[in-house]
Amino acid sequence: MTISKAPPAFPRDEYLRRLTLVKSEMARRDVEALVVSDQHNITYLTGYTARSAYVPQALVVFAEGEEPVFILRRMDAPAALHQCFMEREKIIAYPEELVAHPDKDGYDAIIEYLQKAGFADKRIGIEEFSLSPLTAEKFKRRLEASNVVDCTKAVTWIRLIKSDLEIDIMRQAAAISDAAIARAAEVIRAGVREADACAEIASVLIRGVNGKPGTRLEEIAICSTPRTGTCHIPWTEDTFRQGSQVNIELAGSRHGYCAALMRTYSIGPPSDRLRRVHDIQLEGLDAALASVRPGATCSDVANAFYRTIEKRGLTKESRCGYAHGIGWTEPTASLRDGDMTVLQPNMTFHLMLGNWIDEEFGYVISETFRVTRTGVDVLTTAPREIFQVS
Repeated sequence: MTISKAPPAFPRDEYLRRLTLVKSEMARRDVEALVVSDQHNITYLTGYTARSAYVPQALVVFAEGEEPVFILRRMDAPAALHQCFMEREKIIAYPEELVAHPDKDGYDAIIEYLQKAGFADKRIGIEEFSLSPLTAEKFKRRLEASNVVDCTKAVTWIRLIKSDLEIDIMRQAAAISDAAIARAAEVIRAGVREADACAEIASVLIRGVNGKPGTRLEEIAICSTPRTGTCHIPWTEDTFRQGSQVNIELAGSRHGYCAALMRTYSIGPPSDRLRRVHDIQLEGLDAALASVRPGATCSDVANAFYRTIEKRGLTKESRCGYAHGIGWTEPTASLRDGDMTVLQPNMTFHLMLGNWIDEEFGYVISETFRVTRTGVDVLTTAPREIFQVS
């Protein structure tokens, strides 16, 4: 019996549209085959979200031919058959003997496939950023070295502009994020363990809302007193106390697409310091969002925020956002001073205004937004307030 196909996250035409964009970039770079090893780019081009990138795998996109070929570990091939939009002959499994082998690995199988397919002397692109130096050198050694070219982030930059179908999925993820933030306000209480509160929040991220479950559990950061000066640590065994501040960062996820959201909570009345920082950051958030429009740059958005809070005597050292979508961060554009990436409709960002002011104090607020033809569309809708709980 053969495994069935899962209901597709997107129609076949959507994947073919994305592949057409990639092939246009390949033509521009004079590349006849592109080896895509970044797991999030594989998700973008095929619908595959299973966790198997801990061993070698790659999608091979050809300048000619409609569907790509996905080469991966034999035990993971059924997941690819189930999730990927391609026909089953486009899923190629390499044997288990290549896993944890002292001298060779799955990339050898990928290289051998290229050789047998007649591409040994053709111009081949690889994503060097996603490969170890030894693996990149292997491609150059076993293929015609002068014809192996680095195409790092070629696909990632294409992902920066979403289709309307992708935006719909991100809206679903954003609704889950909003619900999880609301649930946090219900379960954070003095005397409750951080782990127990996080379990309740995670249940919403998995169960989802509006009949749309979360399809992956992204990491949850819960940074509570005395750790509000931290940013990326998980829940602990500690118990919330009266007077505690709690900073949360989470993201609903649908078919690999995230919509991140950060909010700050106070068990009892917020301190004067926290209220002041919240008020200043909220002004900065409004200024940043008001600056979003096609033709503006990432730097424009960042500086609208920075200038606003600096007038009130507050600074933020880190960037204030980044391209957002598959796999949480899309390593392309950043909302920071000097990033001259021009905003275009359907780019999506996490406007991340977490501000870690000293070792014992920080504050968080954020939104996930998309650029529209006239301005900005904020996908997340949680109240922009300090959530005061009892």
